Amino acid sequence: MKEKILVGLCSYGMSGRVFHAPLLTSHYGFELYSVLERSKNICQNNYPAIKRVKQFDELIKDPLVEIIIINIPDHLHAEFTEAALLAGKHVVVEKPFTLDVASAIRLNKIASERNLHIFVFQNRRWDSDFLTIRSLIESGRLGRIVEFEAHFDRFRPEPTPNTWKEDEKLGTGILYNLGAHLIDQALVLFGLPDAVYADLDIIRSNSKLTDYFTLILYYKRKRAVLRSSYVVKEHPAKYLIHGDLGSFIKSGQDPQEERLNNGWNGDIELIGKEPEKNWGRLYIESNLSGHPEVIKSVPGRYMSFYDEVYKTMRSDFTGAVMAEDGIRVIQIIEAAIQSNKSGTRINISQL
Repeated sequence: MKEKILVGLCSYGMSGRVFHAPLLTSHYGFELYSVLERSKNICQNNYPAIKRVKQFDELIKDPLVEIIIINIPDHLHAEFTEAALLAGKHVVVEKPFTLDVASAIRLNKIASERNLHIFVFQNRRWDSDFLTIRSLIESGRLGRIVEFEAHFDRFRPEPTPNTWKEDEKLGTGILYNLGAHLIDQALVLFGLPDAVYADLDIIRSNSKLTDYFTLILYYKRKRAVLRSSYVVKEHPAKYLIHGDLGSFIKSGQDPQEERLNNGWNGDIELIGKEPEKNWGRLYIESNLSGHPEVIKSVPGRYMSFYDEVYKTMRSDFTGAVMAEDGIRVIQIIEAAIQSNKSGTRINISQL
């Protein structure tokens, strides 16, 4: 086996504690080597062998570290990613890659010139529900897809206090947060759309940032509708997909985040197994029973993201979530903001 990839983690906040640290320390190909914690020492309490540093420069100047995880507030992604690249490090940056297309393209150019990789942490590609609908669509059982609707909602009727995500000077709102996941999923399924229309709003009384959106992605003879809100307590479906052979309805949320947050200590390969109550229903004419067919969910597996990072860095694998994927997501977000301001569809030009 080739030597492990030593990793530097920028933060041991929610994403570091819940996602990156558990996945990296469970993966055969990585060693979580150093973590930036300026004032606390929580990570070493959980992982005693890990090296703690207090400055970002210490993280990126360590010659043993091959890759840096940029899991910090959105407005710092571009600055810290550039610093890591200039220090000769590969980078995993959380979504959204950057806050504008121009910065993302510039960073991708820097990485390319130095023969470095930028990976965008789009873990929701490995949600159980998304893996299930992707498999179903690719199977052809729904026929030609004509309408795809996806929801990613939260119930936070009051802004969460003391978080940069709700700070109008630092936060970027729900479109960059949950929207980046929904857009990435739609692009995986259908590619870049021809045009985008968006309705963005602030619907909570005390909110300062966008906390609701509806996006319509226009394709030839097909629409993808993406919706998200912070004021949804319950929704009957997360995905509604209609094709010329039938429809599929899927509810529930992937269990991986909740289980990781609760300190999952079971088999990492079982962490994404959904309860049967969340399995989707397929409605097709060929079903002679008259009842919908229950489609067993594909188990979710966030570890697959790091599988692909490892294969890219240690072999000639080309299928990982790369900077180009992140650029396309930001392109759609910028088009959505422009559409909301103008009240019109915005045509998407190919990169």
